Amino acid sequence: MQPWTQNYDPLGNTALSTVVAALPVASLFLLLAVFKVKAHWSAVIAFLLAALLALTVFGMPGRMILAATGTGLVYAIVYIAWILLAAVFIYDLTVESGHFEVIKGSIGGLTDDRRMQVLLIAFAFGAVLEGSGGGGAPVAVTGAMLIGLGYRPFEAAIICLIANTAPVAYGGMGNPIRTLVAVTGLAEADVSAMVGRLLPPIAAIIPFWLVKRMASWKETFAVWPGLLVAGLSFAGMQFFWANFMDAALVDIVGGMGTLFAVAVFLKVWQPNPTWRFPEERGLAVAARHNYSKAQILHAWSPFLLLAVFVVLWGFPAVKSFLATTSLKFPAPGLHNLVQRTPPVVAQAMTEPAIVDFAWLASVGTGTFIAGLIAGPVLGLSFGRTLRVFGRTFFRLRFSLLAIMAMICLGYLTRYCGMDAVLGLAMTNTGALYTIFGTLIGWLGVALTGTDAGSNALFGSLQVITASKLGLSPVLMAAANTAGGVMGKMIGAQSIIVACVATGLEGREGDMFRAVAKHSVILALLVGLVVSFFAYVAPHLVPHGHRFW
Repeated sequence: MQPWTQNYDPLGNTALSTVVAALPVASLFLLLAVFKVKAHWSAVIAFLLAALLALTVFGMPGRMILAATGTGLVYAIVYIAWILLAAVFIYDLTVESGHFEVIKGSIGGLTDDRRMQVLLIAFAFGAVLEGSGGGGAPVAVTGAMLIGLGYRPFEAAIICLIANTAPVAYGGMGNPIRTLVAVTGLAEADVSAMVGRLLPPIAAIIPFWLVKRMASWKETFAVWPGLLVAGLSFAGMQFFWANFMDAALVDIVGGMGTLFAVAVFLKVWQPNPTWRFPEERGLAVAARHNYSKAQILHAWSPFLLLAVFVVLWGFPAVKSFLATTSLKFPAPGLHNLVQRTPPVVAQAMTEPAIVDFAWLASVGTGTFIAGLIAGPVLGLSFGRTLRVFGRTFFRLRFSLLAIMAMICLGYLTRYCGMDAVLGLAMTNTGALYTIFGTLIGWLGVALTGTDAGSNALFGSLQVITASKLGLSPVLMAAANTAGGVMGKMIGAQSIIVACVATGLEGREGDMFRAVAKHSVILALLVGLVVSFFAYVAPHLVPHGHRFW
């Protein structure tokens, strides 16, 4: 079968071809942001539009459109949807069994100081929830916890939205990283390591940012030792795990490690005086729950099991064995049959397309097995454990559909050449592309609500544009996801979840205005870090990096 060559100016007019190539992404944004269409329908419509344009404008053969869609669908199910579903299943088991109350009490009982409680709950535990499943859970759960401890609803919502930033790039067991790898073809180790170099400087200052949002400068720096321990603990573990281990457990290890580090630190240091909200001063402090170490360990056991199984699944010997069970083959009618040509690439080359149905090797399977064990450990019968899984699947069904549609959209734009057309247009930004490219990721998450969704849409575009401008494709792909995390707090999904969880329905506009400036400033800071790696320290960008 003869290769099909991509056409980067199908309409004979560069500007018009660029506009047409942008239509699927633009339609997705319009449907989500302007017409308020639900995410799953918006994604499906954008994908169908992309398929129509690929067939009628770009001239991609119908069999290749089907093959690209099928290849993306298998990847989305096995490496994205299945992992997300299994991770949220773990969290739902703790809620169903009642042990989540113990988790909440064990964290809130470490200190009465409102500034330090924010670090433990919104920052550290929020990272664990983001790593376990992401979505709206971190903001919803930590917001409810803070209100339960006596925080004002509006303040709690804003704090939780800002806190849910640095962990987002590795949320859902590393889903954004795997999505980026899927649509760019870059090595996962390189991408994970680069993101793990861009975000730690930002993660280190987030605790100061959070406390300053609720207290004065003087009251913020009064607890600088605790803020430093929290920020450096998370930043250090994020850097280490992302660079030398894997992308799946970065948030879980970082969040749990930070919880442990701050908890130990609070044993030898406590803020003096204890800071509380003005309306609370003079009131008696609520009694703490005195959970035993055994009760706390029991409640946390599902997350510990999850960590054990994910590490086991990533261990080289086990990983090699599990890989033998995967059904892996070249995508019929697509593998090495799509040809990219200059100026997108230096010389004509064909695009590989491998279908990888890793039914057992997927981290999602290890996570699901951890959940099957965790249910009975928490006191649930095996049948009830399975029923929890069924309810989790039903609750997430539309989110899973949205994810699959976005991944298929990303695959289709890559193989039909739409991403290349947009990438060529972006080369006009020149040296400012390090900032501009970062803001593309930020805008993508702000409008789609997910870092994985933004990566599916713009990951390939970033790589193409970077290559044309002489920048590292690894750096700019990582910039897309690192910049994207700062758009999470202003995404419609996040704002709505925050308002519902804190009982502030109808105040979404107020919430958006309150966090918008934080979102923009933090995104620009990420852009500056990207520029540093691009123009000052390009030798620190990983190439051929390995975890071990």
